[in-house]
Amino acid sequence: MYRSVENRIRQLPDDIGRYLSTGGAVGLEKECLRVSEDGGISQHPHPPALGSALTHPYITTDYSEALAELITPPFARTGQALEFLRDTQKFVYDHLDNEYLWATSMPCVLDGGENIPLAYYGTSNAGIMKNVYRRGLGHRYGRTMQVIAGVHFNFSFDDAFWPLYREFRESRLAQRDFADAAYLGLIRNLQRFGWLIPYLFGASPAVCKSFLGNKPTALREFDRHTYYEPYATSLRMGDIGYTNSKEKGVGIKANYNSLEGYIKSLTHAIETPCPMWEEIGVEVDGRYEQLNANILQIENEYYSTVRPKQVLEGLEKPTLALRRRGVRYIELRSLDVNAFHPLGVSEEQLHFLRAFMVYCLLLESPPINVQERREIDQNIGGAAHRGRDPLLYLSRQGRDIRLNAWAGELLQAMEPVCELLDKWDGDQPYRQALVQQRACVAEPERTPSARMLQEMREQGEGFFHFARRKSLQHRDYFNGFVPDTQRYQMLLRESETSLIRQQEMEQQDSGDFAGFLADYFAQR
Repeated sequence: MYRSVENRIRQLPDDIGRYLSTGGAVGLEKECLRVSEDGGISQHPHPPALGSALTHPYITTDYSEALAELITPPFARTGQALEFLRDTQKFVYDHLDNEYLWATSMPCVLDGGENIPLAYYGTSNAGIMKNVYRRGLGHRYGRTMQVIAGVHFNFSFDDAFWPLYREFRESRLAQRDFADAAYLGLIRNLQRFGWLIPYLFGASPAVCKSFLGNKPTALREFDRHTYYEPYATSLRMGDIGYTNSKEKGVGIKANYNSLEGYIKSLTHAIETPCPMWEEIGVEVDGRYEQLNANILQIENEYYSTVRPKQVLEGLEKPTLALRRRGVRYIELRSLDVNAFHPLGVSEEQLHFLRAFMVYCLLLESPPINVQERREIDQNIGGAAHRGRDPLLYLSRQGRDIRLNAWAGELLQAMEPVCELLDKWDGDQPYRQALVQQRACVAEPERTPSARMLQEMREQGEGFFHFARRKSLQHRDYFNGFVPDTQRYQMLLRESETSLIRQQEMEQQDSGDFAGFLADYFAQR
């Protein structure tokens, strides 16, 4: 199986190789929890100086008013995306008042979900919809899960790449159908090998006891304030983290075997009533508690490690955008916030992920059957909770295989991909990134999750004190960082004009929220 990628690379024309290395686009989305000086989640609104969370293209909020989300445009090079993220994070820091950004994925000092403020987007129907959606998430899954932070890696191939690659693959599909099928094949491989991401980059092996409240748990006690698992890599991706923990009860599994199958599976979930959610009610005592009582309120409620995406036009439904214009890019969502880097993600990580994307594109990708779907879920959970356990076995096509053996095979198979990408780069960043990850497979103590637990032991810290110390170090970094002047001025202008755009939306709104919601879901 792996040899097929090496053979395919040997046959690739130079123009395709060049597009794979220097073409395409990389974008980042980073969630950052604003906390008060004592480390507790901020109770203050999204700072007005940061603009409107509804209309600002680069600075918004996720679930909570305190959970900022920083979004970069797509860039040709990973370094450009990181520079934009760095300047944007500096801009945010400059407009915080006695607050800082939490340096880890898992939050702390929550004091219960009722103390987590929902994100507010103003009085326009579009803004109300975003707020109600989040209220529904809180009812369905609990608020604490929703303030876990992560980093999303967005990646696309050049439009000019697809006709060349289609010709190389001798496909008879129409160009858009070929690209959509290739993207879905890439996604299936990302899921097959998705356990590798928490193993290599997981940075949440421990959690504050406050996160779980008084709920029973199988996690071990690190100290009187911290739970952990000794071989965990990413509790964020595990049973207590950012997953559809109730999906078995409501019967939803997205179908990634074709774009049409994916669209149909999500559309079915959005349009099918769910007795569990009907008990909550939709409009209760004059207030909307959720957008509807269906299996999913909207597409984004389906928590997945990776999604096919299309740029939306206005208030277009995501599934409708995919049906109309196909897949535009891939969103990989399984990255923890890297506590050891002030940006939450490093350039070495991004180089590895780009090479991983190319590898998953070039490798054959058969449909995922029921057995493999079960294996994928089990492997992700196993890597999240026990990834560094030398005795951990994963499941591959009905057979057991040790994680470190499978990881070694994958990284070996990626070597020709990294050589191809470095051929057009010059500085060999891809092979260097691969060498680093091979070291993490050979020596699990090099992984971020192991380093975090080791540092906690050496410093005599629980999770809270470790995360707070890293957060303050990162704040010091940004306090001393000088951003790009032109970009900083652009962010100032965007913050000002985004507030004007929100006001215009509120003034131009006509009709009540019920009618707006009905029109939104009636889109065909």
